[in-house]
Amino acid sequence: MKTEAEDKMWYALYTKSRAEKKVLKQFSEMGIEAYLPLKRELRQWSDRKKWVETPVISSYIFINIPRSDYKRVFEVNGVVNYVSHKGKAVVIPDREIEAMRKTVENKLSFSVHPGRIKKGQTVTVTSGPLKGVSGTVTRLKGNKKLYLNISHIGYSLVVDLENESISEEAEQL
Repeated sequence: MKTEAEDKMWYALYTKSRAEKKVLKQFSEMGIEAYLPLKRELRQWSDRKKWVETPVISSYIFINIPRSDYKRVFEVNGVVNYVSHKGKAVVIPDREIEAMRKTVENKLSFSVHPGRIKKGQTVTVTSGPLKGVSGTVTRLKGNKKLYLNISHIGYSLVVDLENESISEEAEQL
């Protein structure tokens, strides 16, 4: 028999615009595991500059829940809907959430690009905080970029890597 922890799956949720942090706080208060990847940005106003934390992907938050809590998430003010495909909520694999966490929490240089990566060579990170993570690599102005495909929601996390940080795999995508 499965325990509730085994039944938990990651889902992506759409939130109202600029409500991601409020939604995260409400999930925390409800005891629901949620993940909101944030990045630090320098914002400029007419009279000052300030460092602020903004979501990596606007209007998205990730939750780890058992199937029994599927409808409970709509109790949270600011949740719009599940990210879905053909009317069914899309399950995000644990490895994709973990790769995103490692990238954001270790303050690696990255950017987020909409769309799926279809061309390039598959590589695995051999050292550093992303050790063991696989992705698609491309050369841009002499720097290696590792594309961590968050395939189920149509985004890719792009991480700057040094040549010695990756090893090539035999397969091509």
